[in-house]
Amino acid sequence: MSKEKILGFGIAAGLVLALVLSTMNLRQHTCEVCITYNGSTNCAIATGTTRKEAQGSATNTACASISGGVTQSIQCGNTQPDKVTWLD
Repeated sequence: MSKEKILGFGIAAGLVLALVLSTMNLRQHTCEVCITYNGSTNCAIATGTTRKEAQGSATNTACASISGGVTQSIQCGNTQPDKVTWLD
């Protein structure tokens, strides 16, 4: 095998290793959000790389089934949650 091929395989292996290690180092935050909107309550669990992202995703998921349309989804998302529980 030529030196160029060995060097190419080494560089490729290094890039793959760096990608795997960087992915494994992403800390995941998980939370459950319960929210009441227009008299209906729903809870949802979501995960994100930041606490803000996790809580926002859980809020949007919880609001999806208790609100109708874009305006109500936005209003529900801006409502103070009844409960936020961190699971990480």
